[in-house]
Amino acid sequence: MTLESQAAKILVVGAGSAGRRHARNFQSLGASIDCFDPRSDRYEEMRSEIPVNASYKVFDDALAAAKRYQGVVIASPPAFHVDQSIAFMRFGVPVLLEKPISPDLKSALRLQEAVQETKTPVLLGYSYRWWPPLLEMRKRIDAGAIGVLRHARFVMSAHLADWHPWERYQDFFMASRELGGGALLDESHFLDLMVWLFGRPEALTGRVEHLSSLEISTDDNVDLIAEYSNGLRVSIHLDLYGRPHEKSVTVVGENGTLHCGFDPNIVRQSANPGGDWNATVFNCERNDMFLGVAREFMGMLRDRKPRTCTVTDGVEVLRLVEMVRRSTRERRPVMFQEVEHCVPS
Repeated sequence: MTLESQAAKILVVGAGSAGRRHARNFQSLGASIDCFDPRSDRYEEMRSEIPVNASYKVFDDALAAAKRYQGVVIASPPAFHVDQSIAFMRFGVPVLLEKPISPDLKSALRLQEAVQETKTPVLLGYSYRWWPPLLEMRKRIDAGAIGVLRHARFVMSAHLADWHPWERYQDFFMASRELGGGALLDESHFLDLMVWLFGRPEALTGRVEHLSSLEISTDDNVDLIAEYSNGLRVSIHLDLYGRPHEKSVTVVGENGTLHCGFDPNIVRQSANPGGDWNATVFNCERNDMFLGVAREFMGMLRDRKPRTCTVTDGVEVLRLVEMVRRSTRERRPVMFQEVEHCVPS
């Protein structure tokens, strides 16, 4: 039977908020959903939202059933991403992997090797690549709408206690260094967007810190400046303590400025000294980008070709993460060439 003549069977690994979102979206696209999570309460939450067929509390039991599935969604904390992905890839099961690939470059490179070894496709969920306002911004940049690029600013500021109001933020994986939480890894979306919009930087100077009174074992503040050989400079600020929340991308060129705001969803452009903006407002909802991810994954189950975001893209992000960490430790700019040829040891 082809996928067109039967419902695709998708296993969702991790029934937290990300896993439940993916499950809802795939179910809305006609897929049949099973899930793995060691916590029964999370499985029950998923089952209260959509029909769930089989469920597993032990990962090895889910893996033993791997051949039942056309695809697997890995939505567990980042510390488990690589091992869980590779386990299913060895059975030839295509993977939709939540970002980031992993907490560190070494394990991300191990996944890249597994893709080459098993030839099993992996789609990486840096979901902002599917976000209509950012797609419009990228289109205008590529068309030269604001001329030669000189500076870009990325800002993400949002208090961690507001992310999952139904649970204590201290119990959220984002609070745990061991599980792969923290501003740098979880909001590496913005490192990915930098590369997606402008390519890889030549050098990077940054600081990763815990500055606030949040009761977490990981970072809550990231500031960095990326340098490009063509003269472009990019600044990124990420924090987990800000109120009100803010997400924005601003790109300044010699012929004007582009601004992408997330609330409301808008792209503005101006070359006017007084700041009169030509604005395009988007009626998209946040889930639309996740639906875009799901639709591409369903297509990938047929043609086995990830397009929008690959493991190679994710490894590029982890190289930048390593650069920021080195810069923090050594208090100096780090060149991309210092991490370009890192290999697993």
